[in-house]
Amino acid sequence: MAAKWNMIVDIERCNNCRACFLAVKDEHTGNEFPGYAAEQPAMGHNWLDIERKERGTYPIVDAHFMPVMCNHCDDAPCMKVAKNGAVKKREDGIVIIDPEKSKGQKEIVDACPYGAVSWNEDKQIPQVWIFDAHLLDEGWERTRAEQSCPTDVFRSVKVEDEEMQRIREREGLEVLQPELGTKPRVYYKNLHLMNCCFVGGSVAAQVGGVEECAEGAEVVLKQNGSEIARATTDTFGEFKIDKLEPNSGQYQLEVSGDAGGLSTQFDLGGESLYLGVLTLAAAA
Repeated sequence: MAAKWNMIVDIERCNNCRACFLAVKDEHTGNEFPGYAAEQPAMGHNWLDIERKERGTYPIVDAHFMPVMCNHCDDAPCMKVAKNGAVKKREDGIVIIDPEKSKGQKEIVDACPYGAVSWNEDKQIPQVWIFDAHLLDEGWERTRAEQSCPTDVFRSVKVEDEEMQRIREREGLEVLQPELGTKPRVYYKNLHLMNCCFVGGSVAAQVGGVEECAEGAEVVLKQNGSEIARATTDTFGEFKIDKLEPNSGQYQLEVSGDAGGLSTQFDLGGESLYLGVLTLAAAA
């Protein structure tokens, strides 16, 4: 079995510096690579782009960034609609849209469920990020996006499929919209930062008639009577429990500390939730 290229993207490491975006622009704007890609237009095409996600409300808020690009799917919808072999899957897993054969085939753009294919109006061709196949074929071991990234967001991996699945399971990697069945070769680490919710709150306690932050309180999250997760409050009495499915219904929250305990319920909708200040009550 032949080794194939895969890209691992760690969302937690991305700070939106956009060095990867600029590296792709620099490589393809004004440069033509026959057999791989025609030059990228100076404006309007983002073959590698950055999506942004903000979660929560003050004072517990986070923002994360996710590089998106052609997924080089093994069951690529663009290949199914292409005529005359305009889209091909190489033995090393990379998908190439032929810049000559694809002329006039705008349906290739519409077929991509990820919106990763751009239409070059001047040249009348569809275009995508080519996984720097032209450089890898010259002996490069990393794409320019990976080389340019200062925080090690990207990791190019060329391995057999069985080994890639072992890596996927070991590192908890996921693909975008797995329900589509397109079998992407771009894998994401910490994808929950984009598609899951968290619940957070601030725990306080009455000490000598003064309300203070309750550091070290134990927080247990339950659903239908079963424990889902737990956390410990920090110096500011704050806690955060992540990786909750959006619109997942009712939860029970139990908090216990030196100054007492409390129990409360809430419904989780489509967005992360801040429960406000929760004050521990001494046992009667």
